[in-house]
Amino acid sequence: MSERPSVLAPFRHETFRLLWLATLVSNLGGLVQSVGAGWMMTTLTSSHNMIALVQASTTLPIMVFSIAAGALADNFDRRTVMLIAQLGMMAVSIALAVLGLMGLLNPWLLLTFTFLIGCGTALFNPSWQASMGDIVPRSDLPGAITLNAMGFNMMRSVGPAVGGLIVALAGAAAAFAVNAISYVPLIVALSRWKPERVPARLPRENFGSAMWAGIRYVSLSPNLTTVLFRGFLFGFSATAILALLPSVAADYVGGGALAYGTLLGCFGLGAIGGAFLNGRIRERFSNEVIVRLACVGFALSSVALGYSRDPLLSHVALIPAGACWVLALSLFNVSIQLSSPRWVVGRALSLYQTATFGGMAAGSWIWGLSADAIGPDMALALAGATMLLCALVGFRLPLPQFNALDLNPLNTFNEPVLKLDLRPRSGPIMVMVDYQIAQEDIPRFLALMADRRHIRIRDGARQWGLLRDLEHPEIWTETYHVPTWIDYVRHNLRRTKADAENIELLRGLHRGADVPAVRRFIERQTVPLSDDTPLREVPEV
Repeated sequence: MSERPSVLAPFRHETFRLLWLATLVSNLGGLVQSVGAGWMMTTLTSSHNMIALVQASTTLPIMVFSIAAGALADNFDRRTVMLIAQLGMMAVSIALAVLGLMGLLNPWLLLTFTFLIGCGTALFNPSWQASMGDIVPRSDLPGAITLNAMGFNMMRSVGPAVGGLIVALAGAAAAFAVNAISYVPLIVALSRWKPERVPARLPRENFGSAMWAGIRYVSLSPNLTTVLFRGFLFGFSATAILALLPSVAADYVGGGALAYGTLLGCFGLGAIGGAFLNGRIRERFSNEVIVRLACVGFALSSVALGYSRDPLLSHVALIPAGACWVLALSLFNVSIQLSSPRWVVGRALSLYQTATFGGMAAGSWIWGLSADAIGPDMALALAGATMLLCALVGFRLPLPQFNALDLNPLNTFNEPVLKLDLRPRSGPIMVMVDYQIAQEDIPRFLALMADRRHIRIRDGARQWGLLRDLEHPEIWTETYHVPTWIDYVRHNLRRTKADAENIELLRGLHRGADVPAVRRFIERQTVPLSDDTPLREVPEV
């Protein structure tokens, strides 16, 4: 049995090291800004709901715009997308700092700026996460994802305390200025990174089609939809602690901005511990057991934080919450990446982020309203009960184990030589594949064809059908459509090595002298010019 790669193995790669260190600085600035925004809102309004909306305003854009950002990540240069996102967030942070120094911020203007920063995060994250597969080999991918989570939570353990200190000494505007400066190292590191350019075999997908292709692939992948649903439930419940922590610090701990920072620091400290324990825990327990334990642990922490009036106990309660947070979310992230081929991984990650951060945005709003109605303590207890529901759902929708499916491109498709001069956008195209199947093999053939239908539609086919010849019942014909010739080529290039088993099994059942015959047609409409004239072909649009 091969030894599991160390969680530190990705540090062998220089590019990963440099980008990881730069993200530490950026994460530190983001957390300092988060403390500044959260605490400034407490000075602008006494509404628990408005305070919780600071958290929602940064997560809502990730829910709304991540699908588009995922399509950009899969169809454009990811490094360029990340640079644009970082430069945009730096500009917004500078404006926020200037307005804060001038005393011109109000609650809704503050939410607007945090929303814009969230938009930058939504644009950045899918490209950043999808780039892990470009920076490190597949064997080091779980370690890279865990290290990214650990790096963020290392900063979470010190960043909020630093942010609280900055806010206490210099005000929230200074925290916004620190965040603006923190983008510089990552912008420099991204500018220096020269990723390997793979020549594009096909033109870039239409933007709308690219988004729909990602949604279609994920919706037809049960493992991915399970992870998305569990991520939504976890995010919805877990965000209560982060959304209501400013209120807890102000109302129950009574230590001001510095106490808020140290509370977040304890949460980050627990997350670092969870990251280091991640590999050992995965060796001993299944993915589903880990998620259930994380849900139960987080629920207990939420209840303890809500009912504690002791500052020390409140700090201690956040340590297991941080560990459970990183265990669950890093496991969800790795599951998505290892269950998606490279052509769609950015879009799969974006949909995961849409589900998880959508849950966080909705949760921030719901728990804020609950805190206004029944108090932060009862709201945190209710969030803990909801987190237990996330654990119970696992008995019906268990998280998949990491599988050994090889999702690399099969690369066996050779574009056929055509005798018609087609343009890439010519279409629609209809494809027919003929099989000769013995009577005794029909049940097995139909089962394989059910899988084949799933694969075809998942990869972009439309109007899939299976026909049986009435005069020659041993002949079966698979049919499907694609909009254009270029879509047909793209459809075939999406085959993975994991799909090869289905292809080979179907060929094994074929009783013909050669491989199943593939016939390709372009559809033409015909209309009579008049009653006594022949039909004429209408050119495609």
